[in-house]
Amino acid sequence: MNEVATNENPATANTANIAYILYLTSIFFGITGIIGVVIAYVNISDAPDWLKTHYRFQIRTFWIGALYSVIGVLLYVFVIGYFILLFTLIWLIVRCIKGMKVLAQRQPYPNPTGWMF
Repeated sequence: MNEVATNENPATANTANIAYILYLTSIFFGITGIIGVVIAYVNISDAPDWLKTHYRFQIRTFWIGALYSVIGVLLYVFVIGYFILLFTLIWLIVRCIKGMKVLAQRQPYPNPTGWMF
């Protein structure tokens, strides 16, 4: 089976979940995304291997989302920028919800280095 050893402190998984929640709240309050990535960077070294995949996924979500957002803002003068920003919003929501779902199952994230979902 795909069971993961759960002898670690359950607070470590809760910290990863908090980072996902902070990313989602960054839709309304931008600074919370920065707090979420700091949490991921701080906790990745001490986390068990299955949880490291979530932190890696969160770090990549922040930086790829920042890249998509910058491109969208630069192209906002043109109509395409609006669609890029809309895509980035949907992309962030889907990645966070998918990550939270896998985290709730206490499983490693399947492809933490991917660019899409």
